[in-house]
Amino acid sequence: MDNIIKSKTLFHSKPNESRLQKELDTYDILEKLEIPYAALDHEVAMTMEDLQEVEAALNVKVSKNLFLCNTQKTKFYMLIMPADKKFLTKNLSKQINSSRLSFADGSYMEELLNITPGSLSVFGLMFDKDNKVNLVIDKDVLGEEYFGCHPCINTSTLKIKTADILNKFLPYVVHEPTFVELQ
Repeated sequence: MDNIIKSKTLFHSKPNESRLQKELDTYDILEKLEIPYAALDHEVAMTMEDLQEVEAALNVKVSKNLFLCNTQKTKFYMLIMPADKKFLTKNLSKQINSSRLSFADGSYMEELLNITPGSLSVFGLMFDKDNKVNLVIDKDVLGEEYFGCHPCINTSTLKIKTADILNKFLPYVVHEPTFVELQ
């Protein structure tokens, strides 16, 4: 996708114009927790390839986020991993002691995280009050100083210190990540 960026102007505080409530909730939590960020608005981004221009403008690698479940659809997982890594179900299943992982239906993502497919983000965990979604993070994500993700909508992207996600946001939403090493 060419020219995905609407404006090259970065913003560092909650936008004034009309936005979806879940996006505004993201900015509210960031401000409440005093987590600095840089953000950029862009056209709808449905794939990692769509975000290449955004990554360059923000100088951040945007993580790939996958929503998974077990066969019985009783356990759900949000996997955060580097975009350039290939996802191998077998490799992850062993590390989290769950057999037969598959991609969860988008309706579960909306029900549990208030996020539609294409917009999956760690910030959706603020809506998971009952901790039904297990957060799984590939250790390579931790090697990056900054973390790139959407604010619950795929028309904006945020750049945030990885340490702030781990040490401020996740404790606030009471989600303890499981760290894995994907190959």
